[in-house]
Amino acid sequence: PTVLLPELRSLLASGRAQLIDVRSREEAAAGTIPGALNIPVSELETALQMEPAAFKALYSTEKPKLEDENLIFFCQRGKRGFQATQLALGLGYKGARNYKGAYSEWFQKE
Repeated sequence: PTVLLPELRSLLASGRAQLIDVRSREEAAAGTIPGALNIPVSELETALQMEPAAFKALYSTEKPKLEDENLIFFCQRGKRGFQATQLALGLGYKGARNYKGAYSEWFQKE
């Protein structure tokens, strides 16, 4: 399940997407898509299995719910975002999707 740039823009504009940047902290600090939460792919499985209160304490935001639609993962070029999407789907996150263009496309076009 993927999302392309025009749909991503629309989802973000309407506030209907939850974006997770799965790149390293260093990569995300250098620039990310506005509103994205940075959870490096190496931490993602642990994060998605945390109790909601622990997740909120660590990431300062509500933990995604299994039934949330448009839980969108992205990385620099697409590979880690794809891995993150597969991981989330495997954990039961029905709305997990990968932003196929990744940050490189966003950076070029925004």
